[in-house]
Amino acid sequence: MAHRLAGKVTLVTGAAQGIGKACAELFAKEGAFVFVTDINDDLGKRAALEIGPQAQYLHLDVQNENDWDVAIGQVIKQKKQLDILVNNAGITGFQEGFGLQDPENASLDSWRKVHAVNSDGVFLGCQKAIQHMKQRKGSIVNISSRSGMVGIPGAAAYAASKAAVRNHTKSVALYCCEKGYDIRCNSIHPAAILTPMWEPMLGSGAEREERLTQIAKDIPMRKLGTPEDVAYAALFLASDEAKYITGIELTVDGGILAGSSASPKREEE
Repeated sequence: MAHRLAGKVTLVTGAAQGIGKACAELFAKEGAFVFVTDINDDLGKRAALEIGPQAQYLHLDVQNENDWDVAIGQVIKQKKQLDILVNNAGITGFQEGFGLQDPENASLDSWRKVHAVNSDGVFLGCQKAIQHMKQRKGSIVNISSRSGMVGIPGAAAYAASKAAVRNHTKSVALYCCEKGYDIRCNSIHPAAILTPMWEPMLGSGAEREERLTQIAKDIPMRKLGTPEDVAYAALFLASDEAKYITGIELTVDGGILAGSSASPKREEE
């Protein structure tokens, strides 16, 4: 099963850290040449250097159409092909300091900013990839979230944007089938994955360990996942092993969505 992506050219968004970086590392290990893209140039360049000669960094702000044209233009100029796209870049609105994110108090500006990255970015990525993959074949893997399948009271924009990713994935999959393009499009829905996004909520020292323990208690498998767990799912969907799979949603969540949980308690309770 070694080198499952031999000869493939891949572009991964939001690849400077977390799930995107794990995907870039694994894909390169499996034989692909990976274009590591992000808006954090320092971290992105470092990630590409750590991966080695099978990787190159490109700046890409996924909400900017011109950035997409420039980045994919570089890919085609250098490698003459694009075989795999992993649309991973995303924001929650919390780390970015956009304020409250619940349906009652979130600002319209913050709603639009979250959707610009999470929803618009995936739309643009899929569109540009289709235009270059349709002459050959390709695989698009969109990283959605558990939040795209259930409601999240305190993260309305994030949940709605990830639901948009889930549905748009199916539209892309069916469109490519309808047009006769040999392009597959699938979504992955991670939950409880320990990425840098979690760190501000965890604290440090004993407090961090206690919070991790409490979080794990609500997961059927009693542990948080790692970025590598998501990367392996992306690897399968990107590879030719999944050549008859398109339009699916793959959950990577330790069993969370296998059942149902109690409704959230009211504040006065």
